[in-house]
Amino acid sequence: MRLLAITLLLATVSAAPLVRTADAASQTPSDMHAAVATVHYRSTKIQGLSVFYREAGPVDAPVVLLLHGFPTSSHMFRNLIPILADRYHVIAPDYPGFGQSDAPDHKTFKYGFGSYADIIDELLSGMGAKTYAMYVMDYGAPVGYRLALKHPERVSALIVQNGNAYDEGLGEFWDPIKAYWADGSSTHRDALSGLVTLETTKFQYTDGMSDISRISPDNWIQDQALLDRPGNKDIQMDLFYDYRTNVPLYPDFQKFFRDRQPPTLIVWGKNDKIFPAEGAHPYLRDLPKAEIHMLDTGHFALEDKLDEMAPLIRDFLDRQAAKR
Repeated sequence: MRLLAITLLLATVSAAPLVRTADAASQTPSDMHAAVATVHYRSTKIQGLSVFYREAGPVDAPVVLLLHGFPTSSHMFRNLIPILADRYHVIAPDYPGFGQSDAPDHKTFKYGFGSYADIIDELLSGMGAKTYAMYVMDYGAPVGYRLALKHPERVSALIVQNGNAYDEGLGEFWDPIKAYWADGSSTHRDALSGLVTLETTKFQYTDGMSDISRISPDNWIQDQALLDRPGNKDIQMDLFYDYRTNVPLYPDFQKFFRDRQPPTLIVWGKNDKIFPAEGAHPYLRDLPKAEIHMLDTGHFALEDKLDEMAPLIRDFLDRQAAKR
C-alpha cells in the first residue's frame, strides 16, 4: 500500500506543469507547492455582465490583483499565478470584451477604462478584498490607477510592468492613435484596423524578445481568435479612442504616487515599442524609493522572463504586501 501511495504521488507531481526548469531534486518545498497549486476559474454577474476571473491561494491571505493588457486577458498571468498562490490570494479578472468575460455589442455597453475600473471595484468589493497589491500592465495601468483614485487607502503595493502614467511613455507607436483622438473620425478609426490583425498580435509577443523560442504560439493564436469574434473590432476601436481619457488623469495618478508612496516594483521590458523604456523612468520622480529593473525583453515580458521576474515579484511582495 505504501508503494502504491508513493507511485500515485509521483504521478501527480510529474503530471503537474512545472513553474521552473530546475530538476525536481533541486526544487524547494515552495517550488513543489507552486507546481501543484490549484487555480479556480470563476464568473460573477456585475452590471448585468458575466465577468470571468482566475482565483488561487488562501482566501484570508493578502490579495494580489493582476490586471491584464491588450489584446490578452488573465491568460497572460497563467504561469505567475501558481507561483504566488502559496502565500497570496491571487485574483486575475478579464475585462468585458476580453478573454472569457461577456462582450456585449459596443452600441449597448460603454467600453472604457472608467467602466472597467468600476467593474473591478465591484468584483473586489463582492469578494471582500479590503486591501490589495496591484500588478498593472498595459491597459491594466489606467484601470488600476483609476481604481487607486477611488480607494487610495486600499492599495498596499504596486508592481508595474510596461504600464504607462507619463506623457513620455506615449511615443511614436501612439501617433496614429493620437490622430484618432484628435477628431474621432471614421478615417482615423479605420486606419487603426491593423492593430487588431494576427500580424500585430504576433508582433506584440515576439518583438524585442531575447529568446522567441520561449514564447508559445498559443498566445497569439488564442488572442487573435477572441479579437476576431463578430463585433470585437468595434470594441477595440472604442477602447483605443477612450484611452485618450486616461491622459488628463496622469497628473492625478502621479499625485496618488506622491501622496501615498505605495511600495513599488517596476519590472519593465526595455525593448517594448508600445510602452517603451521612456515611460518607466519617470515613475522615479514621484516614487523615488521604487525598485526598478529594466529587462532585456519586449511587451509581454512574463512570456520571456518569468524565471527572472518571479523571484523579484515574490521577494518584493514578501517584504511589502505580506506585512500590510
